[in-house]
Amino acid sequence: MSKTVASVITIGDELLIGQTIDTNSAWIGKQLNALGIDLRRRVAVGDDKKAITDALNEELANAQLVIVTGGLGPTADDITKPLLLEYFGGKMVVNERVLAHVKDLFTKRNRPFLERNMKQAEVPETCMVLFNRMGTAPGMWFERDGRVVISLPGVPFEMISIMLEEALPRIKERFTGDAIVHLSVITAGEGESFVAEKIQDLEEALPAHIKLAYLPGAGMVKLRLTGHGTDEATLTDEMRPHQMAIANRLEDIVISLTDEPMEAILHRWFTSHGKTLALAESCTGGYMAHLLTQVSGSSKYFRGGIVVYQTDVKTEVLGVNKDIVDANGVVSEATAMAMAQQATTVLKADYGFGITGLLEPPTGDDKGTGVAWMAVAGPEGKTVSRRYVFHYDRHRNKEMAASMGLLMLYKFVTDGTRPWRD
Repeated sequence: MSKTVASVITIGDELLIGQTIDTNSAWIGKQLNALGIDLRRRVAVGDDKKAITDALNEELANAQLVIVTGGLGPTADDITKPLLLEYFGGKMVVNERVLAHVKDLFTKRNRPFLERNMKQAEVPETCMVLFNRMGTAPGMWFERDGRVVISLPGVPFEMISIMLEEALPRIKERFTGDAIVHLSVITAGEGESFVAEKIQDLEEALPAHIKLAYLPGAGMVKLRLTGHGTDEATLTDEMRPHQMAIANRLEDIVISLTDEPMEAILHRWFTSHGKTLALAESCTGGYMAHLLTQVSGSSKYFRGGIVVYQTDVKTEVLGVNKDIVDANGVVSEATAMAMAQQATTVLKADYGFGITGLLEPPTGDDKGTGVAWMAVAGPEGKTVSRRYVFHYDRHRNKEMAASMGLLMLYKFVTDGTRPWRD
């Protein structure tokens, strides 16, 4: 079975100058991958007619499906629709369903309906309209010589709505693709080179239609097996022994067999064990609490967090003994341990985590910068601590500190067990 090849073209000067981050391409790529469609290229172009036309010509020469996002709207810089009219021919016509929808939106928002808004209901007669329930600019589906061009708004929630409700069902019906299966082994605590050397023979033994990718992150290396075949269930059964062989070889550093963030893994452990957690954060400024609460249902185990950024807040609000801070310093093992212990006491949790540090990049003049002390306190007074040194800029150091903090917490609560085997 031949693969369907796809391309994504994103339009907008704001994408090229970094004013807006392109999240649309990543989301679209994930949806196409699930359908077995091979996304070969992602191209970003500015609000320039020739650049857009050249991109369309180039991508249609190599792909059966081209998805375009951006440049649809009522303002003068929204040039995609008139360009597509010229590209595919025909004339503009008013789509009555879109017109009624646009008028209804303005009525509900108690805003005047302007002539330029009327143009939102105009579409090239050569397209099939993809209804936009979330906004005014409809999507458009064009076909020529067996190839499809789909034009969508650049606003992410509008694009996603049209894709889910209108485009993806038609793509699935129109195109067929190979089955694609991804299986993961998530490791933590060792670098990519160590992991690769440890499983070199297993990687070399993989059949040609199964590939292994290394995806390093903050203190973690994700291993992703990708297989191509004709039947998803058969392919999954074939790939599972390879996944388990890798996991068993790396068992000391494996934390999960599913591609999920550490906060999701912690959520599962705490909720399944009926335990609670509290945080006392200084240098991370509540970022760890933010990550944990990104998971729906985190209130089942997460008692809360206290951002103790200044020294007097550590002593007067959290209740850290001032003598400990005076004797050891704010950024110290003793202060981090006291913070973790007080988090369990003040917020009445089974486990507490404390972190204190100076996350500015390390310099030759001040050896204290880039340093963070972390501690975890658990039942029966058990407490562990660790010192980290981060070598990046302030923003990256904060992310690294939070990631390593969650990993340290995971290792503490699992205590050498292998939850991923359950």
